[in-house]
Amino acid sequence: MTTSSTQNRLIFVVGPPRSGSTLLMRMLSSHSEIYSRPEPHLLTPLAHLGFYDNVNRAPFDHLQAGQALAEFVGDLPRGEEAYLDALRAYADRMYAGIISTQGKPYFLDKTPAYGLILPFIAKLYPEAHFVILTRNPCSVWDSYAQSFFDGDYKSARDFNPILNRYVPAMADFMRTATVPFLHVRYEDVVSSPEETLQGIYAHIGIEHEPESVNYGAAPKPAEGGLGDPLGVAKHSRPVTSSLQKWANHVAVDSDKEVMLREMVALLDPRDITTWGYDRKQLFE
Repeated sequence: MTTSSTQNRLIFVVGPPRSGSTLLMRMLSSHSEIYSRPEPHLLTPLAHLGFYDNVNRAPFDHLQAGQALAEFVGDLPRGEEAYLDALRAYADRMYAGIISTQGKPYFLDKTPAYGLILPFIAKLYPEAHFVILTRNPCSVWDSYAQSFFDGDYKSARDFNPILNRYVPAMADFMRTATVPFLHVRYEDVVSSPEETLQGIYAHIGIEHEPESVNYGAAPKPAEGGLGDPLGVAKHSRPVTSSLQKWANHVAVDSDKEVMLREMVALLDPRDITTWGYDRKQLFE
């Protein structure tokens, strides 16, 4: 396997939308050795070029392109490994370029869509540092609907049923991963942030800086990307006030509770367990 000098300087914080990844990014990028930009999506297009996966629609015949690419790669000396080397060369140039603009040796890429392409990233950068972030699926869904659809569960589900996409994809990776990763839960991030950060820094292999929990005292990451449109900027360190918001919302709206229970019922209990939760206790 060909590796690169860049990959051990990469940190991937991967969680679904509305899982608290922006909060965790802000704390980690307050560390003196970590730099981050909001959601660069650098690897998402590479994963869907056709060799590993395709987009659903494209302004060209994406299925034909995928077949052609697979045949081309099949004729390369070293085949798939040569293809990964080529993709890695591109990504290395981009990541190394952004790292060179800062006085920090590590770059943190926090892009929620990476939760759907984790096996590809693990092939591309097996020596990177992976932090997998999960959150109570009920809380993820409610926050998603509240943040982007004014609390309209049906419109949110029609647009993107994120639970049905992210929960199984990330759970499968956590069960089958061939690369080291650290699993943290949002609930622990906000309830025990110092301890959580200490574990993450140990996983990366850098010194623990307890003051990084106070992300509001550090310079904000570069502007751009999507990130958290609501909560993170309101505070300077983690708070637990969001833990029960979802329960409060469904308690006063039976239609929302019914829809949420229907969505959770479609999830494999094993996947929810892998995320660190018990489906039978989610609504208790």
